[in-house]
Amino acid sequence: MTTTYLRQAKTTDLPVIMKIINEAKAYLKQQNVDQWQHGYPEQSDLSADVAAGDNYVLVRYDVIVATATLLHGIDENYKVIEQGSWRGDPAATYTSIHRIAVAAGYRGQHLSETLITNLLTVSLQLGYNDVRIDTHPENLGMQHVIKQNGFDYRGIIYMHEPKEPRYAYQLTLNA
Repeated sequence: MTTTYLRQAKTTDLPVIMKIINEAKAYLKQQNVDQWQHGYPEQSDLSADVAAGDNYVLVRYDVIVATATLLHGIDENYKVIEQGSWRGDPAATYTSIHRIAVAAGYRGQHLSETLITNLLTVSLQLGYNDVRIDTHPENLGMQHVIKQNGFDYRGIIYMHEPKEPRYAYQLTLNA
């Protein structure tokens, strides 16, 4: 039986997290996806996530195989949505999943789906049943993973400067 679990990242995990992030950047470039090709996310982004307790790692057989950040509250990037709308109370808080990456040697094993499923559980444990996520319009693989996890497409949001469009998705969990 494969032992796989989610835990909060520790500062000592940062080198492995950055290796996974850099592998993901290279993979996206190889796929001709312009996401993460202009510096972001940088080590400072992940260091801040870890320090805030918002970064999680997926561990398989004592090896970190994936990483993601789970923000909670209000995500500034999600305040304005175009060509659609969020469900529910616009002032309500939610979790948002960012910076998902799987180690190069572990792709194709549905670990992104496992990672998201575990983050949904964490969201409920933190008291949130509204979960949001976004991805680049060209990132068809992540769009598939997001939809496989039950998220509905809600519209377009914009990230960073310069403004970059992202497809936005939402899932409401029954608590």
